Amino acid sequence: MNDPNGPIYWKGKYHLFYQLNPHAAVWGDIHWGHAVSADMIHWRHEPVALAPTPGGADSEGCFSGSAVVNDGRPTFIYTGVQNAAPDQVTLRDGNDKLRETQMLATAEDDVLWRWKKLEQPVIASPPLGMKVTGFRDPCPWREGDWWYCGVGSGERGVGGCVLLYRSRDLRSWEYLHKLAEGKPNGKQAANPCDSAEMWECPDFFTVNQRTCLFYSTEGKVIWATGDYDRDALRFTPRRDGVLDHGAYYAPKSFLAPDGRRILWGWIRETRPDSAFEAAGWAGCMSLPRVLTIGAQGQLEMNPAKEVESLRGAREGVVVSSAAPFRRKLTDLAIELHVPENILIAATTTVRLLVDGRPAWEMVIDTAAREARSGEARFPLPRLPWPHPTLRLFLDGSVIECFIGGREALTSRVYTLKPNATELEIATTGSKAIHAELWAMTAISRDRLTT
Repeated sequence: MNDPNGPIYWKGKYHLFYQLNPHAAVWGDIHWGHAVSADMIHWRHEPVALAPTPGGADSEGCFSGSAVVNDGRPTFIYTGVQNAAPDQVTLRDGNDKLRETQMLATAEDDVLWRWKKLEQPVIASPPLGMKVTGFRDPCPWREGDWWYCGVGSGERGVGGCVLLYRSRDLRSWEYLHKLAEGKPNGKQAANPCDSAEMWECPDFFTVNQRTCLFYSTEGKVIWATGDYDRDALRFTPRRDGVLDHGAYYAPKSFLAPDGRRILWGWIRETRPDSAFEAAGWAGCMSLPRVLTIGAQGQLEMNPAKEVESLRGAREGVVVSSAAPFRRKLTDLAIELHVPENILIAATTTVRLLVDGRPAWEMVIDTAAREARSGEARFPLPRLPWPHPTLRLFLDGSVIECFIGGREALTSRVYTLKPNATELEIATTGSKAIHAELWAMTAISRDRLTT
């Protein structure tokens, strides 16, 4: 599995769709998987929602897209791909020779099992005369009587961009202009995503009456906040940053019924293809994150409150420079919370050790004003932090860290083993810091589905 697609709240349930190869633990033969939940935590697998149609515009795969409610029915707008003649190819990454078009499918039942596709694409080609580096991952939204849709794209030598379209019925679309665009990074790469000449998986939304754009390029997710001119229909970034400094990509957000903007992301594999092919599974979804935007335009995110329903017994932890904390983990599922007193320490280090050897660590260096984990190194949020805490979630091979409510790092560690893995917390501060530790309960007996 990879990109999350079309998250939507419908008839009292959260529905999450995602890119899925149902036949192998490697990329290819892309369908849309489907899971449903009452609380965004406990999930049930549902039948595959979308599959390629032989001979159709999505015969080679149902790529990423979005879900909206139109005329009272959930509707997908997604990218279909098919083999094409060279003059019709839009996906140019050095490997594939595919034509990408934007397609529509409408739910035929309230459990969202059956979807009726329009046979013909609703956006059949990029703007006339534009030789794109890609043309995929539509993100629609509504303003008044109009539907608008951003499509991820770019041009060699020009840079990645989001193409803007509008429609009154989701079926007939008019191209307007580029909603936003960037510049190449100067690298020579067969895949234009590596050279910033292609933006994937755009997501455009308003939260706290502020406008935000996400796009994925150069192996990471960029957030940008700024000014959206609703008359000129153009977005001007004023502030930007990296959404997650680790193995996190192609996120998708939606509006929960209580008004929260919730984000899902694909947690990628960092082991070789042969390893996850042998394991029989690849990819997973992140924890749900709640998005807000601060007064200075800084993106803020925190795990959704619902995650706390998995907490088991609480353990209070006291750490000083003279007495580091160490605990053997009988199960690889914990939540660690270091509250605001983390800021009194010169450095706080959280380590995972396997058979006594370091396997992963996160260093919060308040003196140097940076965080470090493996090859990742990034500045700490400027004070005051909106949520002055370190929160860490470990589940199997996945570690999600949230620092100050503003920075995040998702890691993959495949060497961890129950009863052989230890959690260590150390500090060089002159004062002790206090933390909380919970075992996280499994969402079901098989840890996969209810």
